[in-house]
Amino acid sequence: MMDQSIQFDLALINRYDKAGPRYTSYPTALELHEGFTEENYRQHIATSNAQGGPLSLYFHIPFCDTVCFYCACNKIVTKNRQHAEPYLASLYREIALQGDLFDSTRIVNQLHWGGGTPTFLNYEQMQTLMDVTRQHFSLVDDDSGEYSIEVDPRETNSQTIKQLRALGFNRISLGLQDFDPAVQKAVNRLQSEEQTFAVLEASRAEGFRSINIDLIYGLPLQTVASFAITLDKVLAVAPDRFSVFNYAHMPNRFKTQRQINDADMPSAEVKLAILQMVGEKLSAAGYVYIGMDHFAKPDDELAIAQREGHLYRNFQGYSTRSDCDLVGLGITSIGRVGDAYIQNVKNLDEYNKRIQQGKLPVFKGVELNNDDIIRRDVITQLICHFNLNFSSIEQRHGIVFNHYFAQELSLLTPMQADGLLKVSATAIEVLPAGRLLIRNICMVFDQYLAKKQQQFSKVI
Repeated sequence: MMDQSIQFDLALINRYDKAGPRYTSYPTALELHEGFTEENYRQHIATSNAQGGPLSLYFHIPFCDTVCFYCACNKIVTKNRQHAEPYLASLYREIALQGDLFDSTRIVNQLHWGGGTPTFLNYEQMQTLMDVTRQHFSLVDDDSGEYSIEVDPRETNSQTIKQLRALGFNRISLGLQDFDPAVQKAVNRLQSEEQTFAVLEASRAEGFRSINIDLIYGLPLQTVASFAITLDKVLAVAPDRFSVFNYAHMPNRFKTQRQINDADMPSAEVKLAILQMVGEKLSAAGYVYIGMDHFAKPDDELAIAQREGHLYRNFQGYSTRSDCDLVGLGITSIGRVGDAYIQNVKNLDEYNKRIQQGKLPVFKGVELNNDDIIRRDVITQLICHFNLNFSSIEQRHGIVFNHYFAQELSLLTPMQADGLLKVSATAIEVLPAGRLLIRNICMVFDQYLAKKQQQFSKVI
């Protein structure tokens, strides 16, 4: 049985706590460039069709009716629900444009609606969006796919949950962040326990196969004691998964964060103490550490996939579907097709303009070279499974690992001395003390990092 535990070592965390990527891709999204065109994307789709395999679809629904001050997502804040109509009209046309390019025999094994707030849409809009998707892509009808949605409990009720299940969604993620009233006021997200748990219980009643709760530590006015109260309340209802994110306060980059009072921000020491408390409580409650802020029950499919060696990581986070090409739809969405990453335009007017012209809304992208592909494989194995067998990389890529990564292996020596990992002649094993610092270990294998490090948040 794989050891899925973590060890909290404050001295080590302080020593290694520096900025770095979250590795939802390698190379990271910072390497995408505007020299990558719609024609490049079409070529990669053609190559991908020749190879075949299932698809994953990501839909970006950018609307929110109120702004949460901590948010760094691409969003459109409006109370007017009619603002969704022209966007959806363009999104339907993009679905048709992209659907025409992909082989219709390729089954959509994974689908995700993110945002923004997907439940900003009313039921008729959601029904039409799913219908249009089904017209142009081959969705499953037997509930075997991993079809997930992010919901805001403040805009969701038992009827909405019933409708989402009927549309085919079988996994759900509930945004919460913190129940403390003072924290909620400081970040402009007022959300009651009653709202949140009613949605969770309705999701269980409707047969959602996995229910996730999002929490954020490091928000203004948080303390170890206050966050422990929130965590205990959520543990009492035992969701299948937790996502416990480190808040990255970067007001120079994200305008809405400027509305947070800097004086209210918890110190680095308090943030680390909160993280330690979270790890201890979740472990004591029987949850296992998947990695990168994610915990799950041992019988959750993410935990099982990790133990069985087929967990994957993509732009939506951890996934059990490593064999899918990812098609991004809607503004700012990012896809991965074959050996290329592709991002749509971020501006709504530009998106509508390109769609009306019958063009794919490609903004930028990057085509991976052989070295990128090898390093992506290494980083994915480490960040998903906390171990790396050199022979598997050698067989897939035709290299001698110890020669190809001689410099990187030497850079791991201090980490081995610190007890983060073990390096042998044939493998790397990340130890419990190194799992919270997996980003640091992966950074050793990132050839782009040195010139970009200032653009990332702290790893802890």
